[in-house]
Amino acid sequence: MNAASIFSLSRAGVRVEVVPETGSTNADLLARAAQLAEPVLLVAEHQTAGRGRAGRSWLSSSENSLTFSLAWKFEGGPQMLSGLPLAVGVALGDALGRLGVQVQLKWPNDVLKDGDKLAGILIETQSAPGGGTWAVIGVGLNLIMPDDVEALLGRSAAGAPWLARMDRDVLVAALLDALADALRLFAQQGFGAFSARWNLRHAWQGRTVVILDDGKLLQEGLAAGVDDAGRLLLDTAEGRTTVLAGDVSLRVKE
Repeated sequence: MNAASIFSLSRAGVRVEVVPETGSTNADLLARAAQLAEPVLLVAEHQTAGRGRAGRSWLSSSENSLTFSLAWKFEGGPQMLSGLPLAVGVALGDALGRLGVQVQLKWPNDVLKDGDKLAGILIETQSAPGGGTWAVIGVGLNLIMPDDVEALLGRSAAGAPWLARMDRDVLVAALLDALADALRLFAQQGFGAFSARWNLRHAWQGRTVVILDDGKLLQEGLAAGVDDAGRLLLDTAEGRTTVLAGDVSLRVKE
């Protein structure tokens, strides 16, 4: 991949950096956040210590996946970013759909294809000097899912071989444009501008799910989409309730 090529193919006007290998693009940008003066997209051809939610590792390789992080500054504190991971999911879903890969969304931050995980989103924040908040938005996207990687994961996962055949610079530029558009809209209108689109892609709408936290059952009910704050709506025996994003896992009840 070539940073100058990605920048020229994109209309986002965001600085692009490509490195052959690093531990974690999110960690790298977080470490630099206090010195950043503008948004930066950092793409790693190989990431050795990728992370998902709750400290889980993200397995990736240069041939089979795409890993990148985008540092973006928002005005206000982190509390203003409620629903941001879901808005990013909408942006990725729309971009992938335009590229011929139809996906669904799982609350709060997974992109699914045919019921299996295709991409994950990890957002970390840091206060900006002088006010505002830097959000570092990490994305790991499976392109090809070999059997040996699935065996390491211990579960099935999705790939998108059609995307693997694309020019990587073109693919990254398309995803960057979609993300930049979404982040600008989010800054103006919050997650309310995305909730209806998220609900259209909701993978488990109307299905019985259980909410787990560290393996402990918290709630059970019918998944009914999300509200304008990005909270999961759950129809339980006691009535409708909301679930806040956090270290919570969502599982379809068997």
